[in-house]
Amino acid sequence: FLTTKAALKHMYKDDRGGVVIYMGSVHSHEASPLKSAYVTAKHGLLGLARVLAKEGAKHNVRSHVVCPGFVRTPLVDKQIPEQAKELGISEEEVVKKVMLGNTVDGVFTTVQDVAQTVLFLSAFPSAALTGQSFVVSHGWFMQ
Repeated sequence: FLTTKAALKHMYKDDRGGVVIYMGSVHSHEASPLKSAYVTAKHGLLGLARVLAKEGAKHNVRSHVVCPGFVRTPLVDKQIPEQAKELGISEEEVVKKVMLGNTVDGVFTTVQDVAQTVLFLSAFPSAALTGQSFVVSHGWFMQ
């Protein structure tokens, strides 16, 4: 929120505009056990992006939320043994059933998948796309 406020001062100047892209998550749209604080924060990004899309339009500012599924990062690697212990299942089961069980192909979303989505949204030439969330999750969450 504070970073957005700081950026908007420059984007609103002379209506130069731009695109603000927030990094959400599939958890911006749905909940999972053991993730209450994370889900709360990610849900809030949807509201922020939508308000900015409406308020920023007169200054040529667009906004979006990119919502990846599980990306194999150090954070996810840390969560695997934690969830295995909490849920009483193996680490392999956490990956196959908890993290990737609802995907169409059992594959982690990649950093490249996310980057290509951000590039597409940044380059889109009009406000035909603004205030939207884009889920990049191998079909885990479909809207």
